[in-house]
Amino acid sequence: MMPSVTSRRHVIADDIRNKISTGRIKAGACLPSEAQLASRYGVSTATLRSALSVLQGEGVVEKIHGKGNFVRHPLRRITYVGGGPWMPSAAESALRVSVRTTNLQAHGQLAGLLGVPVSSPLTEFLCLSHEGKSPHSLARIYVPRDLSPTDVPVESHCCKSVEAKLAELRPPLAEVRERVSARPPTPEEVATLRISPALAVLAITRVAADSTGRVVEAALLVLPGGRADAFFTTHHMTDERTSEG
Repeated sequence: MMPSVTSRRHVIADDIRNKISTGRIKAGACLPSEAQLASRYGVSTATLRSALSVLQGEGVVEKIHGKGNFVRHPLRRITYVGGGPWMPSAAESALRVSVRTTNLQAHGQLAGLLGVPVSSPLTEFLCLSHEGKSPHSLARIYVPRDLSPTDVPVESHCCKSVEAKLAELRPPLAEVRERVSARPPTPEEVATLRISPALAVLAITRVAADSTGRVVEAALLVLPGGRADAFFTTHHMTDERTSEG
């Protein structure tokens, strides 16, 4: 019985994965063209692309438009800690953060998140972090214009320096609310994070308010779902009573 297309694509994916894990194909190497691989494995180009999509979904291989399929360097898992900084962490020394600043007006979702009237002035900080040459995570930070610093670095080698600039003008945070969901990536997120469209992302909406209840920052975070963990800790208050003998 001839193997099915589905089983054939997994056989091919397993063979390429094995060659990568044993070092016969090195991290950063460009794979042979799809036509060459299809010929080598005796399958159609469509079946070969299906096999590569398995590896792309696992984060083992990435396809760069116009250049080919490349073996990814092993990436650390991403850890997001609830209630903490908006930027999730890998090893801090390995992260480089680029920041694009845009002034805009509140609309729809943003007006609702920040609790401000439509057309209120806001500032968006689009933060893309990289671990080495590979995209790590994406964050869109929104603050009321009067709390927007003017000297946020365009590029930083540590996300903490960006966070520090954003914290300079805002009052101390009294409450942070977070919503976590898994969803398919948008085409923009696929291109920016260089992930497979079949790989879900972890989307975190973070809203921070001061002691008066004013929302001073809203963050929309996107993490590649295949290597992201989110941790939340709840502290329960107990009523401790001591008895006197």
